[in-house]
Amino acid sequence: MTGILQSLAGMGGLTDQVIAMDLLISAKSGVRNYAMALTETGTPEIKATLTKQLEEAIDLHEKISLYMIERGWYHPWNIAEQIELDQQNIQTALHLP
Repeated sequence: MTGILQSLAGMGGLTDQVIAMDLLISAKSGVRNYAMALTETGTPEIKATLTKQLEEAIDLHEKISLYMIERGWYHPWNIAEQIELDQQNIQTALHLP
């Protein structure tokens, strides 16, 4: 059934990659927000809680990154490959029905 929905949406096998990238961007945003909140906290208890949550957010970002790297969806250490992949994804998005 998923294949039919992907075909109808015009996304084919790209759906997992799109979802993973969205999750990666959200995780990165979470890391940034926890870090900012940590610099603004006023009590040691809140600081300890935010530090723990920041570490968990960093771990989640790493897991998502590794998942995407293993599947060839993310090339953080090779800018040229990442740009090429991004351009392919842009072309795919432009040709969606």
